[in-house]
Amino acid sequence: MDQNTPRETRKEQAGSTKREAVRTALVVLCLCFTLAVLGRGLSESFTVFLKPISENFGWDRAQAVSIYSLTWLISGLTAPLVGRLFDHTGPRMVYALGLFLLGSAFLIASRAQALWQFQLSIGICVGIGVAFIGNVPNSILLGRWFGPRLPTAMAVVYSAMGGGVLALLPASQLLIDHLGWRETYQVYGLAALALLVPLLLLPWRMFSAGSPHIAKRSDPDFIDNGWTLASAMRHHAFWALFSTFFFTAVGMYAIAAQIVAYLIDAGFPPLQAATAWGFSGVALVFGMLGVSALDGLIGRRPSVLLSYAISILGIVLLWLLQYYPDVILLTGFVVCFGSMMGSRGPLITATAMKIFRGKRVGTIFGTISIGSGLGSAFGSWSGGLIHDVTHGYNLLLVFALASVILGMIPFLIVPALRE
Repeated sequence: MDQNTPRETRKEQAGSTKREAVRTALVVLCLCFTLAVLGRGLSESFTVFLKPISENFGWDRAQAVSIYSLTWLISGLTAPLVGRLFDHTGPRMVYALGLFLLGSAFLIASRAQALWQFQLSIGICVGIGVAFIGNVPNSILLGRWFGPRLPTAMAVVYSAMGGGVLALLPASQLLIDHLGWRETYQVYGLAALALLVPLLLLPWRMFSAGSPHIAKRSDPDFIDNGWTLASAMRHHAFWALFSTFFFTAVGMYAIAAQIVAYLIDAGFPPLQAATAWGFSGVALVFGMLGVSALDGLIGRRPSVLLSYAISILGIVLLWLLQYYPDVILLTGFVVCFGSMMGSRGPLITATAMKIFRGKRVGTIFGTISIGSGLGSAFGSWSGGLIHDVTHGYNLLLVFALASVILGMIPFLIVPALRE
């Protein structure tokens, strides 16, 4: 009995350590989800502020939308800096800077009087702030706690896109109706700065260390090849992932920015059109989790290709809606297109971090993520331009469809992604 006691004690200690690691991993997941909801919701809230701000200053729609496009352009361009800073300083500094920039940006915007001031605050500062609390730092931190289950964890965090829209867009409208847009920006700015205090008090040393079970797990296939950004950029997988991010974002955002207007022009009442697209946030949650679950059942590549097929079906249904404005077709479009908005993100993120894993994975993945920011900005801008030139949506839908197909092609032909 005495001989077995030490062994039993070690088993109990190991079990206790594992349970503690699981609890900490879930806390980290909740933290990343909350920050993602905050970042996505605050950035997308500009779609609610757009009308009162443009009417207040007498701007045309193109001038106002330039602020929104700049947010996503800057967010994408900042991603490599975020990854590099995370690699060198850890999560505390990165997340704190993100909240500080967001809070300061909204306070500045509450007193802005010129277009350039909104472009500086809501465009540039919010874009940088969102990048600092967004997918790049979240994916690196979660990778230290979830290991092979990273796609599922990232699916939960990516679903914050829908959660942020559902939570903060209605809240923004209610606050604007009762307080005004300047006062609402002040509320958001003060709230973001207030969150800095509890954020800085979190046990970041423990969070950044990662799970001991993942860190100590032996992996006979793992070889740290000493990836640098320069060597990664010479690898075909780097540009394949970059192009996937870019073209997919172009296709999806070319449509997303004009969905409500398209549905109204197709014959749906404005409230029904806005409500229908609002439910895409709910569909997105199920799409994220569903595609990530399929990753474990049928494999990475088939799951990604299936998600693209569903997106393509959604675009076809949207095209049919202008000729047959039917509720059933509308529901099918929202389910297909809305559920796939970003659903591939967790799998593509996990793929990039597996291929380029090493000490500089943050910098490398951040640079790859530039493709998403550039695609989002270019897609929304080019979609509006195509509509203004053609005075219709057919060429826009063809452009979006071609872009989505181009985003899918790397998973069909690139060896590293096919495997």
